This record gives sequence, structure tokens and C-alpha cells, in this order.
Amino acid sequence: MQGNFIYHNPTKLYFGEDAMNHLIDELKNYGPTVMLSYGGGSIKRNGIYDAVVAALKTAGKTVVEDAGVMPNPTYEKVQEGCQLVRENKVDLILAVGGGSTIDYAKGVSASAYCEEEPWEKYWVKQGNPTCQTVPVGSVLTMVGTGSEMNGGSVITNRKAGFKLGKVFGPALYPKFTILNPRFTMTVPQYQMVAGFFDIMSHLMEQYFAGKADCTTDYINEGLMRSLIHATRIAAKNPQDYEARANIMWTATWALNTLLKCGKGGDWEVHQIGHAIGLVTDATHGMTLASVSLPYYRLVMHDGLHQFVRFAQNVWGVRPEGKSDEQVASEGLACLENWMKEIGVVMNSSELGVTEENLQQVVDAVLILPVGYRTLTRDEVVYILRQSMSGPRAN
Repeated sequence: MQGNFIYHNPTKLYFGEDAMNHLIDELKNYGPTVMLSYGGGSIKRNGIYDAVVAALKTAGKTVVEDAGVMPNPTYEKVQEGCQLVRENKVDLILAVGGGSTIDYAKGVSASAYCEEEPWEKYWVKQGNPTCQTVPVGSVLTMVGTGSEMNGGSVITNRKAGFKLGKVFGPALYPKFTILNPRFTMTVPQYQMVAGFFDIMSHLMEQYFAGKADCTTDYINEGLMRSLIHATRIAAKNPQDYEARANIMWTATWALNTLLKCGKGGDWEVHQIGHAIGLVTDATHGMTLASVSLPYYRLVMHDGLHQFVRFAQNVWGVRPEGKSDEQVASEGLACLENWMKEIGVVMNSSELGVTEENLQQVVDAVLILPVGYRTLTRDEVVYILRQSMSGPRAN
């Protein structure tokens, strides 16, 4: 365990089938006007919207409707939300949905009263708020991003040509989050599975970094094993409560800053995935799945010790009579088999990447000097081409 770090996570979680019972008590801590942010209306069809609105009315709140948050929230939508906050003097933003809705709410919170141009200040220059912010609470309906217990806000700016993430400090974390695993059972299979891989990608992005023996990696390995076990069950039976509950809990801990303690992170898979999402508007978790194997096979030799550890401790690969390269490769083969088993997209052509838009994707990739290897532009092209010719859906 090396390095120095501070761990601070102020988000209060309510977990379980009775979690919604606590929403009214939390609402009492904020002023009279609540902006209710949500997506395309699925929460109205599955009853979650009615339950949330009932709690808001019981708590005596004035509700400002903010519908239409898209899966890859845009900066234009953030600007619309900021206007609603200012016009209505909103006291709390309540995000109901998946990670995109919560990411959006944080972006609005930081931007509504920002004295500078928010896109440049936060997402381009990675600055921090110096203005008034609006508290955020969340009711989670789709797992994957971990946004319910972190400061992350990934926003797409099509005019600028980038999809960028900003990790705000603890002041912008949701003040509270309602985690009822049954809410996640309302999500279609495709979105559910995409969320599963998003969780795994968060775990791997933090795992494949650093060379020291690190307690954090042992925690990470346990979370990966739990995720693999539970997703195999849930992919076959999405209504299995225990599996969905374990997945929900793993997703939260996968990206609430715990797993970066004592080590760095990679995040290049996410940069490539964001670029694909910008160009094609494909589902985030699927963009990550489509490029992960080509990326990890490219950098495997640069972090060989960790890939060997991954194979043995996560997948149970036996090392006897094998070279380190063989063990590490077998671990990635196990990862590939699991990805096929749960049904993620592993070919970026199926997500809309073509020869015609390939350079547009490459131009949108931020190359970070992190992980085991800093990519070249040619290597980004190689990864994308490998992804385009990868396994196709059955």
C-alpha cells in the first residue's frame, strides 16, 4: 500500500425494499421547491414516478418538472435545467433514474449559478465550483455508473465535439440516495446488461493500475467475483432479488472513490467508449464492452503481474506449467467468455462505428498519461479496428 490519500464520502444511502419509506424524512431537510429530474417517462409506466410524487406532496413540496434527460445527457439539456433552477429558485434537485440522470443533476447543480462558462470551467479545464450549488438527491432505477455515491458528471457537448467527465468533490455528491433493488427490475434486458459491464469496467479501470501490493486490490477482487456470480444469475433470471441486490450494492462500491485509495487508475477504456458514444449515441456500457478486450490485450504485457493476478484471483486460473503470459491471456479469455454469457455487445460496428466515422471517433478520444501505457493515436485506431472486427451478437 503506497501513497497518501483522503477518503471522504458524505452520501447517505437507504438500501432495500423499504428504502423509499425514508424519502419523506430526507425531503424535510430542504426548502419548499424541488426539481424532479427524470428521463423519457419509463418511471411513469412502472409506478416509480407516482411513488416519488406522493412523497413530495406528503412533504409539502412544490414540484418543478424536469423531464427528458437523455441516456447521454447533453450540455444543451444542462443549460435548460439551469434555467429552471434559477427561474424557480429550486432548493433540491431530485434525480430519479439511472446514472445519466444523476450525472445531469450534478452538472446542473454546479452550473446554475456559475459566474463563468460552465463547460469550459468544469469539463474542459476541470475547475471546481466557486459559486452557489444546489443540493442533489437521487432515487436509483438502473445500476452501473455509481453516480449515486460519487461526484462524477459525464456530459456530451455535440457542438464542441466531446463527451467529457468531471469528478466534483464531496460537496456535489448526492446528499442521499434511495436504493431499492426492485426498481432495477423495471429496466429492459439490454440496458440491464450494459449496466453490468459498466460496473465491471469501473472495477477493472481501477484494478489495472499500480504495481504495489495493495489492500484496495483485494477488496476489488472480491467485488469482481461477486459481480460475476450475481450477473450470471440475473442474466438468466432478471427477477432474482438477491442477485439484483448484490449487483446494486457492488455498483455503488465500484465507483464511490474507495477503490482508488492507495493507487491510481487507468480510464482509457472509458475515454474510447465516450468517443464512441459521442459519435453514435450508443449505450455507455456497451461502448466499454466493445473496446475492453482489444485494449487490455494490447497493454497486458505492460502490466503483466496484475493481469496474472487478475487471472488467478478473479477467475481461478491455475498457473502450473504455464508462463505468465499464458496465465494472463487465459484470464482475459475468461473475461471474454463471461461477456458472451451475459450478452454484451463486443463489436463496435454493431454500435454504429463505421469506416466513414472512424476518424471522428479517434479525434474525440482523450489520451491520458495513465495506466500501464500511454496510447499513441495509431494504437487508438488499432483498438477501434480490432473492436469493429470483434465477436458479433448471436
